[in-house]
Amino acid sequence: MIKKILFVFTALLLTLPTITRAQTQREKIAQMIMIGFPGKILNDSVRVDLIDRNLGGIIYFAANIDNPVQIKLLSDTIKMNAATPPFVAVDQEGGRVARLNFNNGFDSTFSAYKLGTLFNLEEITRGTAREMAGWLKQSGMNLNLAPVVDVNVNPLSPAIGMLERSFSSDPEIVANHAGWFLDEFNIMGIATSLKHFPGHGSALDDSHLGFTDITSTWADSELVPYQRLIANGYSDFIMPGHLYNANLDSIYPASLSYKTVTNLLRGQLAFDGLTITDELFMQAITQNYDFEESIVLAVNAGNDILLFRSNLRNGNSLTKQVIDIIEQKVNAGIIPQYRIEESYARIIYLKTKYGIITDVIELSSTQTPLSFQLYQNYPNPFNPTTKISYSIPFAETHRGASVQNILLKIYDVLGNEIATLVNEEKAPGNYSVEFDGSKYSSGVYFYRLQSGSFTATKKLILVK
Repeated sequence: MIKKILFVFTALLLTLPTITRAQTQREKIAQMIMIGFPGKILNDSVRVDLIDRNLGGIIYFAANIDNPVQIKLLSDTIKMNAATPPFVAVDQEGGRVARLNFNNGFDSTFSAYKLGTLFNLEEITRGTAREMAGWLKQSGMNLNLAPVVDVNVNPLSPAIGMLERSFSSDPEIVANHAGWFLDEFNIMGIATSLKHFPGHGSALDDSHLGFTDITSTWADSELVPYQRLIANGYSDFIMPGHLYNANLDSIYPASLSYKTVTNLLRGQLAFDGLTITDELFMQAITQNYDFEESIVLAVNAGNDILLFRSNLRNGNSLTKQVIDIIEQKVNAGIIPQYRIEESYARIIYLKTKYGIITDVIELSSTQTPLSFQLYQNYPNPFNPTTKISYSIPFAETHRGASVQNILLKIYDVLGNEIATLVNEEKAPGNYSVEFDGSKYSSGVYFYRLQSGSFTATKKLILVK
């Protein structure tokens, strides 16, 4: 009987519509939220968040999973009740951190330490990852918040080394095994997330339990796995940890730090995928920041998705509270409007890439943009085409109209102009244009938007 019900639910999913209209600001903000919830069936509060508030993601913990049939039914129910198909995520690293395991009808798996240090064989790592990816696929999940790419600097680190969550003390070995792990999940159509940026492996403390300072223990070599994987085209998720490093940011931990998330990860390392915070109710955050402050800092740091283990706060919808806070801060100018637009664009792009949704939503909106914005191109790195989006606000001109001349050009690393994508007068609104790099060589290029005194430049990477 259960299998018959499961078949009916799955069949119904095939008829569910995808997004066919531009979404409101509140709906876009909701896509930036991922929550957990108690129990093994979908409760009414989460159902309302999915249907009426456009919640963007769900994360499963051990308490949500009883057996393979139950978890597939739960995943299908979630998708059926979502206004926009959500990320359905889990932590499936292998070893002790594996939500699908022998206790709920799956199997035991090797830890990252065993795979990278004791075995150190590609075929074993790939085989383990392939098996786990198959479990996620059959369970209706589409995002694995793994692998851990922390370097095992301190084998006694309570959150990493002691739990065998690191592949190796050698960052190159970490990068190799993480790459094989990623391959197998991506082949199965499952998105992935590297964690915990910029590196948790040297920490003497556990950020679940309180303030975690890695200033004196962290080394640049802990960035090597990120550098290697990003250079090879990785662009799914990266999770900044609640890790304080005064040499990177003397005020904020990585997860709340613009210097770490935007300047280091996106700027210096050229990562153009999605960022998702580590769980925001960990004590490293709650003991040092109030709820509203942590949300504002996380968004302004450059995080695309805010992760919470619960669906309620003070007995009411946590999703609604987060939407309310972000909307209020955007309207007050404390969170820039472009932060919502660029995160929303990244989320929709990745959901489309993995077939979670089938229609790409443009940045178009019935609202006139409040300011000029030049958004990061997608995909990036790209081959051979990519899309560049920008926004034009209303402005009075010398002719009394708001039409403005727009220049959008591409330059090589030497500053030579190689292409003009836009050179015309345009009305206020949101626009996208495609750049075809088929006749250019692989490398780093720059695109610049100019209108009057406004200029903005961003980097794009062509990989053939």
